[in-house]
Amino acid sequence: MSASALPSERLPIDNDARSVSSDDSEISNEEGWEDVEPDDETQPVVGLFSDKVYSDVRAMLKETKEKYNFDLRRIQKELDLDFLGTIKLVNYIRTQVKDGNMSPDVSSTDKFDDEVYLKPVLEDDALLYSLDDIEDEAPEAAGGTDAERRVIELQEDLERLQTQFSEYREAVQKSMEEQLAKEDEKLGSSPSVLSAQKAASKIEEADADYFTSYAYNAIHESMLKDAIRTDAYRDFVYENKHLFKDKVVLDVGCGTGILSMFCAKAGAKKVISVDNSNIIDRAKEIVYENGFGDVITCVRGKIEEVTLPVQQVDIIISEWMGYGLLFEAMFDSVIYARDRYLAPGGLVVPSHATLRIAPFADSEFIANHISFWKSVYGFNMSSMLTGIYDEALVRTVPPSSIPGDSSVFLPLPLHTITVDELSFLKEFQVTLNEDIDSLDGFAVWFDIFFMPSKDSAVTDDAIPSEMQKKGFIAFTTGPYGTETHWQQAVLLVDREKKRGVPLKKGQTITGKVGYQKKSEKSRSLDITIEWEAQETEKGAQKWGLQ
Repeated sequence: MSASALPSERLPIDNDARSVSSDDSEISNEEGWEDVEPDDETQPVVGLFSDKVYSDVRAMLKETKEKYNFDLRRIQKELDLDFLGTIKLVNYIRTQVKDGNMSPDVSSTDKFDDEVYLKPVLEDDALLYSLDDIEDEAPEAAGGTDAERRVIELQEDLERLQTQFSEYREAVQKSMEEQLAKEDEKLGSSPSVLSAQKAASKIEEADADYFTSYAYNAIHESMLKDAIRTDAYRDFVYENKHLFKDKVVLDVGCGTGILSMFCAKAGAKKVISVDNSNIIDRAKEIVYENGFGDVITCVRGKIEEVTLPVQQVDIIISEWMGYGLLFEAMFDSVIYARDRYLAPGGLVVPSHATLRIAPFADSEFIANHISFWKSVYGFNMSSMLTGIYDEALVRTVPPSSIPGDSSVFLPLPLHTITVDELSFLKEFQVTLNEDIDSLDGFAVWFDIFFMPSKDSAVTDDAIPSEMQKKGFIAFTTGPYGTETHWQQAVLLVDREKKRGVPLKKGQTITGKVGYQKKSEKSRSLDITIEWEAQETEKGAQKWGLQ
């Protein structure tokens, strides 16, 4: 549709159209209105980043946000765009995408302030007629209440922060690799010496980057806004004040100090908060601002290297869990603190964890993540698939992608488990509860339990929801619970090497799961799985979690 075909109330006519007489213009506006204005409020809309046609603007905006990480409503609000400004934004985005730019710069209105963007890029672009729906959608979706809208905003903030942290990790990794390459050129050493120097340097830099990452607000905001995580710690401490009353508590990896303040408020006599990140400076300020300076002592450094002001503690509390539970290797430090400082009969909070595995089958996920590269705007980009099956993905898996039951392959009694036991190869068995065209991979997650005594028992196959019914604090990071910032680890089977086969409901998949650090002091993990469902469906594969 040309610009002159739009109603004048919605979009100014172009230069050619200005030559039309005012009388003709008035007649055109009056008589043409009926045909131009769509009768159906849910008319099809072409996507902003693809040629896909959606049933309505809401469906298009939802997938654009989820798949392309582009929130048109949010940008419209942040830039305070009026109707014409939003039209320019839409046409600017379509122009950029048409030119091959899938990440248009929308940091300011200057990028698309040119009058040229008033002219539609697409003929009969239904999105331009649906801009009122864009404005109306947010309160309608939120149910009209301030509380519900705030929940949606917080969820969006959490998604944004998770994305930012993932991007930060990737940037750190890339920077580290580039720096190592430069050092290799400078050293010019023999291969064996160079290899040893490179390995040591990489470990040191990775360790430094790990602690540096926790100095930024984003990661702490993400964790604190994870209500499943933070509420569990708070509820356990406040519901068991008798355990903390007049006790000495050690908080390993204290971050902002939130857990330490829970303990202090519950009546702890003394809390020692240890962190090796610059966040410890903020924690000190937070502690004093909240009136706990006489109870909480903040200590900067690694728990393995600092000197504590006490010989032993009654309770160790820590939020040490990483992706796939053991990524980051922070639990090693908790074990060290437990063996070095915890008094006999003392309590570790949380007290138990379990690692679970389940089959994964999701053709849409495979299409979006794998098949996508085989035809990108008509171009074959299959070379981008190189190594794509070697990395464990951290994603939120919908229950519909889990076609079978889950199996616990490693129970962790936190009072007794050793560092050596964190490298393992464990058996598992799961049963399909529906037919699937192919086993696309596996999903791994963990469950956490807070028990009031070191002697409290938790069965290996304990389910958090069942433990909650019995009055205990517990939570899951799995697909059947409320989403957490840990999400799930998705391990895709490499189908470029071997095609999958259909599997039937009731069939069992057996195998072994292994966790192994990439090196002795590495915080990254290698996860291996050997599996067999029938003679034609079996294999072995390794994924990196880094």
